[in-house]
This record gives sequence, structure tokens and C-alpha cells, in this order.
Amino acid sequence: MWTYRDARSSRAVRLVVIAALWLGVVAACGEEAGPSGPALPPVRASGLPGTPPSSPLSPSAAAGGGSGAEPVNVYAAAGANQLSPAVRGARQLVYVPNSDSDTVDVIDPTTFKVVDHFVTGRNPQHVVPSWDLSTLYVTNNAGNSLTPLDPVTGKIKGSNIPVADPYNMYFTPDGKYAVVVAEALQRLDFYDPKTWELRTQVKVDCPGVDHVDFAADDSFFVATCEFSGKLVKVDLRTLSVVGYLTVGGMPQDIKLDPRGELLYIADMMADGLHIIDPVRFQKVGFLATGKGVHGLYPSRDATVMYASNRGEGSISVIDFATRQVRQKWQLPDGGSPDMGGVSADGSVLWLTGRYNGEVYAISTRDGSLLARIRVGPGPHGACVWPQPGRYSLGHTGILR
Repeated sequence: MWTYRDARSSRAVRLVVIAALWLGVVAACGEEAGPSGPALPPVRASGLPGTPPSSPLSPSAAAGGGSGAEPVNVYAAAGANQLSPAVRGARQLVYVPNSDSDTVDVIDPTTFKVVDHFVTGRNPQHVVPSWDLSTLYVTNNAGNSLTPLDPVTGKIKGSNIPVADPYNMYFTPDGKYAVVVAEALQRLDFYDPKTWELRTQVKVDCPGVDHVDFAADDSFFVATCEFSGKLVKVDLRTLSVVGYLTVGGMPQDIKLDPRGELLYIADMMADGLHIIDPVRFQKVGFLATGKGVHGLYPSRDATVMYASNRGEGSISVIDFATRQVRQKWQLPDGGSPDMGGVSADGSVLWLTGRYNGEVYAISTRDGSLLARIRVGPGPHGACVWPQPGRYSLGHTGILR
């Protein structure tokens, strides 16, 4: 039942069999229901938009610092309407890659209408903002290419860029590398993002490498491996694997909490979030959210996180301070909310309906459905653009 990606291929069938075997791991692990560990104090936003990229936090600051240290917020530069000068002139649009039709639909967020439609490459999965915010890339993993988009015109610019198996893509915090997540090849490929020359490859010993997020001090990142129930930690100084952590189930999206102390891992099979200490690389808790939880998106004020429960057509609103589900929003008439992002002003959560050929615009004020928009088959990693922040770490828009 989890053949959500290109079910026509024999590879997808084999990987789903692997995932099914891990269901027993979930049961054997005896995951505790509900939050674990002490509640975190409220975060405080700080920082200015448009400042040059640098390491946002030292390791000590990420952990709350020493005596008298003030709480930090890794999303401080991505607050409501904190747009960088680099996105001046960008059209306000939502780009929706349709994995099953090799196309992208473009939505005007003010009218909730599809205003453009174009062909990209085979099996487009995500629309990824470049580190310098100047380009959006459609990752065509079966087509082994990236389709560059101009955010000022909303159109394709130039030719497709050849890269191997770009299921997903991220950028190192210093902008030096584009990290192509070559899921089928079980690799993380590091490219020069200006010339697209391959610099190095990191082989990972876990099928289904998928989503990534970065430490607060920029020294490492953690990736999920959805078909093996594992996480993999990669040192950014040596570009090498430094450890694996088995959580079981089917780990999907991953997000750092505002203080930089915890990682939340959406597990589509366990129907909740694993809570990880990223420095010690240990699991410290579990939070039940909803069936088939998949995507994770912090609010613009970094007080809550929205978790899309794809298997039940709902969104869980998680309080960062208490690690509790504050409320749950149910989509009227159901749906399959998957991936997307939050509008620049923070008022709308945009999510694709993966199995329904539609996109949802959801009010973050009360969870009401503002629009249900028909798009092509298999809509996946939609990108809302422009977004606040100084630079992009990739995916559908992880900005800091």
C-alpha cells in the first residue's frame, strides 16, 4: 500500500517489500506513545533578513549556551515576510511537480488558479530553491536531470542539467555543494552548484535515502532512509558517514526544532514522529500524530510545526515548546496531504494531494480549507515561492 513513487517500476515493488519487512521492527521496538523528555522553553526570534550566510549557531548556543544564554531560533531569519533582496522581483507562485505525468503546474496563490503548465523531465519529484535563491530546480529522478526555473518569470530557463538520479536535492549551508539525493543508487552526490561538476560521492548503507536536515552549527546533516528504517549522519567537514541509527518503520521528512536541540522524523508507517538528539544521535521520544504522517513545516513564528498526515487527510499542529499535538485539522471530504510549504506571510499552508491530483491551500489561523485545486497526476514536492530567509538548504524550501 506504500507504492507512492512510480509504482509502475519493479524497483518500487522491491523497495515496498523491504519496507514491509520493517513493520515488524516497529512492533518489536515498543515505541512509547506520547512525548518524552522535559518541555522546552519558548523560543525567541532574532536576526535580520538579508544578512550574509554564516554558521547560525555555535554548538554551545545550539544547546542553549552556558549560564545566562538566551534561547535561540534557527529559523529567525525566515520569519513572516522577511524576504531577502535576492528574491526581489520573484513572482508569487506555487510550483507543483506532477510525478506521474512529467509536468509542473504553476498556481497563482492569490486566485487559486493554475496559470501555467509545462513539461520537465521524467518523474519530477521536488521543486528546490537554490542556495542563493536565484533559481528553482525541478528534480527529475527517472530523467536523470534538473530543470532550472527562473523565479522572476516563472518559466524554464535554459536546458536540463544532467545529474544522476536526483530524487531530492539540498545545499550545504556554506553554499559550496549541491547535495543530490540519489535514492535508487543509495548515494549522496556532491556537485559544484555553479558548474554542476561532480565533486565526490558518499555511499550510504541504507536503502531509500530520502530527506535531509542540517545541524544548527552546520557541522553535519542527518538523512532519512525510508526503506530501511534508518537514519544516517554525515559529517560536512569530511563528507563522510559517521553513524547510523535504526528507528524502524518508514522515516520520511525531517526537521530541526527552532532551538537546534532536536530532530523530528516523520514515520509514515508508525503514524508519528521520532524525536532525536542529533548530537548524541539517539532517540529520545516519540509523538503520535496521524496515519501516514509525511511532511513537516515550521510556522513562520517558529512556535509550531505542521505535520501532514497523508493516510488520513489531516494536519497535526505540533507545539515546539511542549512537544505536544496542539490540534488536528481534518480536510473536508478527505485527501492525501503530502509536501509543500508555508506562504511568505505565514497565513497559508500549501500541500499537494499526492493520490488525488490536487493541491490544498489551508488557513494557518484555523485550519480551514481555502481552496482545493486540480493539478496533474501524482503531485509531490511543491514549492511556494518566494519564501523568507537568507539562503536555502534545499528540498521544497528549508531557509535560514
